[in-house]
Amino acid sequence: MYNYSNLLGKMRSSGMTQEAIANAVGKNVATINQKLNGKSYFTQTEIDKICECLSINPNEIPKYFFTH
Repeated sequence: MYNYSNLLGKMRSSGMTQEAIANAVGKNVATINQKLNGKSYFTQTEIDKICECLSINPNEIPKYFFTH
């Protein structure tokens, strides 16, 4: 299971809510919440869209999405 605390911190510092992220990736808020709570995984497409929204450099993807 991955720890998304860095991603949640980045969302907060960027002023992005789970609802805004959900809209950006075309999912509902419940789905994003489940992913952030480790009940399912983000797809590559979702990761790419979230990185675009949050201005996350591709080199930083492991820090935000693949930290145990």
